[in-house]
Amino acid sequence: MLNTKNLSPKQLSAFTAAILAIPISIGIWFIKSDWLIASISLIVTFIGSYLLIGFVLESFIYRKIKLIYKFIYQTKASKREETYYKYILPQKGIDEVREDVEKWAEQRSAEIEILKQNEVFRKEFLQNLAHEFKTPIFAIQGYIDTLRDGAIDNREISIRFLENTAKNVDRMVNLVKDLDAISRLESGEQPLHKESFIIQELIKEIYETLSIKIDAKKINASIKKGCEFPVAVFADKEKIRQVINNLVINAIKYGKEGGNIIASIYKTDEEHVLVELSDDGIGIAEEHLPRVFERFYRTDRGRSRDVGGTGLGLAICKHIIEAHGQTIHIRSKIDVGTSVGFTLSTNKLNIN
Repeated sequence: MLNTKNLSPKQLSAFTAAILAIPISIGIWFIKSDWLIASISLIVTFIGSYLLIGFVLESFIYRKIKLIYKFIYQTKASKREETYYKYILPQKGIDEVREDVEKWAEQRSAEIEILKQNEVFRKEFLQNLAHEFKTPIFAIQGYIDTLRDGAIDNREISIRFLENTAKNVDRMVNLVKDLDAISRLESGEQPLHKESFIIQELIKEIYETLSIKIDAKKINASIKKGCEFPVAVFADKEKIRQVINNLVINAIKYGKEGGNIIASIYKTDEEHVLVELSDDGIGIAEEHLPRVFERFYRTDRGRSRDVGGTGLGLAICKHIIEAHGQTIHIRSKIDVGTSVGFTLSTNKLNIN
């Protein structure tokens, strides 16, 4: 049986004209019993019906469909689009047009869903940003008001209040610096200055720099056994230093007293290296893992603020690694610990 669903306007016109012309010509043949008259009536009826139906379809149906397509793309038609509307669209069946519209509707629905999610993230970001600034500002305001009310005459109190004020100012300065760093990374305003360096040496330097904090919690910071063999990577050394520094600081903050921080380095293939920083600390609940790289996202707001930080460390790490064209991931389990890993390009001159 003929499938009429995917017929083009011309095919549909011809099919409909034939349905009209054949019975009419057969009826004339029965009345006149003249094949010539019946044949002429078949041809005339077919041509007339074809032209009329085609005109109706083109003028009243496909003209509306063209408007729908223009509405979908919401732009002034280019020469290419005009050619499409004039020659290609009229050859499409109604079902094909419907599929195009449904595909467009699905794309718009997906875009709307993304916009809704972004709006939620934007609101959360603004709320968190306001809170991060509000806390030190109110603290500074309180110290200044107390000093103005007479406490400035007490040298011991005034020195303590000024020290606390300075700490809160430093907190705001660090917050602004981190926000500026993320903005520059996102906009590409911070170019990468790549060089070849040994990743194990950089990790040891960072351990040494943070040795006071590490020793204060009696943490054992090391490179995993079997991963000591020098591996050269090709990246922006100072930015990767910032990434590893942030990850080690987090491991110290949320690591347990007398625990371990272990760095692992694996060559995944000839062109990439996987670097992982692991701790055996408090861990992160599974439901938080998809969002830990968002700005200001905290798994436990109160506890996170108690240990300090701007809440932007992991977000900065993510932007730096992605600026290198690489990936970063996190694995964690409550009371077991956390591992954060990222990939880097190897030095092409590195000899295995």
